[in-house]
This record gives sequence, C-alpha cells and structure tokens, in this order.
Amino acid sequence: MIDVLIIGSGGAGLTAALSAKDVGASVLVVGKAYPTNSQTSMAQGGMNAALGNVGEDSIESHIEDTIKSAHGLCDETMVELMCTSAPSAIQWLESIGVPFSRLDHSTEAETAELHSLHTVAQRQMGGASAKRACYAQDYTGLKILHTLYDTCLKHKIDFLDEHYLMSLIVEEETVKGATFLDIRTGEIKQINAKSVILATGGYGGLYHDYTTNMTGSTGDGIAAVLRAGGAVSDMEFVQFHPTALKSSSILISESARGEGGYLVNSKGERFIDELKPRDVVARAIFDELQKGEEVFLDLRHLGEEKLMELLPQEVALCRLHEHVDPAKELIPIKPVAHYSMGGIDVNHIFEVEGIKGCFAVGECSNAKVNGANRLGGNSLLEITAFGKLAGEHAQKYASTINDNEADDAQRQKDESYIKHLYAHTASLNFYGQRDTLGALLYEKVGIVRDNSALNTALEEVIAMQENLSHMGIEDKSPTNNTNLIDFLEFANAILLSSIIISAAIARDESRGAHYKEAFNIQDDEKFKNHIVFQWKRES
Repeated sequence: MIDVLIIGSGGAGLTAALSAKDVGASVLVVGKAYPTNSQTSMAQGGMNAALGNVGEDSIESHIEDTIKSAHGLCDETMVELMCTSAPSAIQWLESIGVPFSRLDHSTEAETAELHSLHTVAQRQMGGASAKRACYAQDYTGLKILHTLYDTCLKHKIDFLDEHYLMSLIVEEETVKGATFLDIRTGEIKQINAKSVILATGGYGGLYHDYTTNMTGSTGDGIAAVLRAGGAVSDMEFVQFHPTALKSSSILISESARGEGGYLVNSKGERFIDELKPRDVVARAIFDELQKGEEVFLDLRHLGEEKLMELLPQEVALCRLHEHVDPAKELIPIKPVAHYSMGGIDVNHIFEVEGIKGCFAVGECSNAKVNGANRLGGNSLLEITAFGKLAGEHAQKYASTINDNEADDAQRQKDESYIKHLYAHTASLNFYGQRDTLGALLYEKVGIVRDNSALNTALEEVIAMQENLSHMGIEDKSPTNNTNLIDFLEFANAILLSSIIISAAIARDESRGAHYKEAFNIQDDEKFKNHIVFQWKRES
C-alpha cells in the first residue's frame, strides 16, 4: 500500500513528494492535468526570503510585513515558521537547480561565489519593507515548477496524470485513500493509502473570465474535504491582483511595478503608491474605473533593454494578448481575482481538521499565514517551505499505520453518479451558468462589497444549486470527456460559491481583501477570528 498519496502536481505537491520520498515513504502523485500545466507556473514575480542581498532586511521584518499584510488575521507561530524557513528554502531550490537571477559581479571572488545565496538577485514587491523577492526574470514559478518536476523524475517518484479527484475515502473520521475518474478511459479508480496530502490549488477560477487563474482552479480538493466532513475557513478572502490585461485578464506580474512601473489614469496621473499591499492598490484602481477613468501600467521609462532583461514574459504577454508594446505604449489593465487566502482548515502539522491522516498544503489549505491579504512573494515560499513539512508529517503519520484497506463503497457510489450523468438528458446548459457565475462573483462578491449585493448573489447561487439537477453533459463519449470534467468542476464551483458568499455576509467589517463600503474600519476586537464552515452531503 502507498504510504503517501499526493493529490495535485503543482509546486506544493511536488515539494511534498520529494520531502516524503526523502524520509523513506513510498509516494504516488496524482493530478488532473500534467505537472508543468500547474498554476504554480503563473507565479511570476518572485519568492520572498530575507537574504538582505539588496539593502538591509531581516527575518523579523519579513514576519512583520506578512502579519501587517494579513491585517492580523493569521497565526503568528505559523508566520514565523514560514518566514524563518525562507532562506533554507531558497538554498534548497538552488541546490536542485533553480536558475535564480543574479546580482551584477565585478570581482573574481564574487564571480566564484556565483551560486552562493549572497549573489541571488532580489526585487521589491508590494507591501514589503525591503527588496526581498528572489526571482528568475519574470518566470520564477515556471522555473521552480520545472526544476521540481525534473527532480521528482530523477528520484523515480511515480505519477498518475489526467485523473480527476472524485472523493476522499473516509471511515471513522480517518482517511483511507481517494477515488478518481481516469479522464482517458472514463473508469472510476480507487487508490488506498496510509496518508493523503491534498495540494489541489485554490478557487480563483470560480471568477470565470475575471481571473488570472486557469479554468480548472475550481477548488476540487476543498470541495472533496467538505463532502468528507472536513472544514474550511476564511473563504471570504479572495485576493484581486491589481494588474491584469484589460481584454484577457492575463496576469502582468507585480514585478513590473517592483522594477519601477507606474499606474496612471486616462489623464496620465499617478493616483496610488504602486508598491502598497495588493488589496489597497486594487481598490484604488477600482475607484478610478468607477469614476469612468481607464487605468494603465506605464513601463515606457524603464526602456526596452531593461524590460527584455528583467521582464521578457510581460513584454511577450502584452504584445500577444493586448497588442501593445510596453516599451512604447501604455498597458491597459484591470484588477481581477488572483489568489484564495481561505481554504481547507488545517492544524500546525497541516492535518485537515476532522479527518485524521489527511493533510493539505498550498493554496487549497488555510495554514493561517495569509489572513485577509497575502503578501506578494509569499505564495511560492509557502508551497516550498510548508510542502516540505507536509511531506514529512504525512510520512510520520503513515509510519504508524499497519493496515488501511478500505471497502469499495465510495468507488461504487461515484461510479453510480457518473453513470447517472451519462444517462441524464440536460435541459439547461451549464456553460452559460458558469459564465453567469463568474460575472456575478466579480460584480457582487468582488473588490468592494455590500450586504445587499451579497444577499442577491447568494439567492442567485442557491437558484443555480437548485437547477443543477436540470444540467448535465451533452458529450456521452466515455473517453477523454472534457465536457464531463467541466461539469464536475462547475458543481464544485457552485458549492464553494455559496460558502464564499455566506462567509462574506457574516463578516461585517472591512479587512484586507474583504472590503465592505459600510464598514471601512476593521473591528479588531469583534472580528479577529477565522470563520469556519462545515458541510456534509446528504446521503
């Protein structure tokens, strides 16, 4: 039997796999796509670590910046653990071959130390008090992801790609494994394991067409935990990235502002300090748009040579998707959904509350380090530092388990559900509902919120839930059925949307990314708590 079953093959899952393997575990990584397609590749700007290579910095300052950005809604012990682990996380990534950009070298001694941490280039990110983000041009997440995957292959870690998570197998509040839909064959498979790590990513894809996330970022692992009797927390906190391309919602990295880019309105006026925390900058842009202004990112003064050296991906994205040349033209932008601060409720060893032996790490989990607003540059740090620890804790738990065999009741249940979908004739197109949901969330559960709009949104989502039985799939082919996967993801999106909105209604204050016009000052005494939801599917 597998010691550690890892569900999700992005940066968090791959790091956990290497860590668990390193301490002697048998490991299987299962993903609904391929590792190199992971959302980790979209983390462009950098990874925080207080190295102090460019000006003064300290781990204490990193901790303070993280807590400040989170607006106090965090576990300071977990924040300290993450920030203290950052330098060693960078050193580990260096050791396996991540090609971080380097400072300029002028002496032979410095050149000889090319692969020392002291030569790693660092840039400023929003909300940071120092140049702290270690980067690889503006491909940081992509290069980390590819290096992790290459290293997993070198260590002969097993992968099972194109397998969609259906359910966790939980008996007596203990995880026994999981069931999956083999996308290529249409078969429902059961995988038993001594422990499970969920690294399935966030739920930014719910804001369909108004997000930097891929369409598959629908919180599948989070929904599976809810159905299995686990808990989620802080789901109301969704980070909106200030700079996405206006026409396509493609991300333009914060590194563009970190390197000196300006935000200007239609009059050419700068209206905000570009390096304030993301929630502040996103609201400032939203205010300009509400006034009827257009908003642009201005990189022209940086010059083409610097842009191509430090931000080649941003240049390419602007030319391809917006048909503008950043060296010569203003870049039209808008804020869109980017990151999920809330997620699966976990304890200090990343074990899911209410499900023994099940762990969660990365954007799908709420390890209480991001709070009301994630500090830019901390996401890559979290998946690396905490991914390593999650792998160790999962193997430690697995070593205590002798027999964890489960019956096939859950597999049969999931198989029956899929057969029902194939037999069912849909009268309502869920793709139109998915588009409606994305716009609804962006407009009514977005950057600025009020209870009237939130209640309207909740009513509309409940109506979608009630109509879900009238929706289904049109493609009845048993193999490689993307229509089926899209529908399963949409069902998860509907479940999570109702929880996001309910949590937003319950939090009557403004704190970080959750901003209500009627409550423009956070109430530390009343609301400095984590709103937790549990939900169980009726049998």
